[in-house]
Amino acid sequence: MFNVTSKGENRVDIEISGKLDAESMKFALDDLIAKSESVKHGKMRYTIIDLHLPSLGAIGVEFTRLPALFGLLGKFDRAAVLTDRSWLQKASEIKGAVIPGIDIKAFDLDQVAEAEAWLDS
Repeated sequence: MFNVTSKGENRVDIEISGKLDAESMKFALDDLIAKSESVKHGKMRYTIIDLHLPSLGAIGVEFTRLPALFGLLGKFDRAAVLTDRSWLQKASEIKGAVIPGIDIKAFDLDQVAEAEAWLDS
């Protein structure tokens, strides 16, 4: 599952769980790109539960969308990642250190209030 929800003018929430196939990845990335089109200085909240590695087809779809996905980086200032996987928390924070212009902070799934407060600070 990969759901994208607009939460106001400059906020997008993403929920990811289970295994992603090519069809769900295509739909979700297109939805994310469309819902992020007018975002400026945006905030994003990822909730990632029980994520499995995506299928090869899903990875291929992601590669075809890379130019548009790189374009999203400049639209968002902050991203909070809520997940039950410690390796995803570490990977998220490494991305935040490496990608200029966006702050990324990871939280445990039960730290929704803390993540929201950080996004709003």
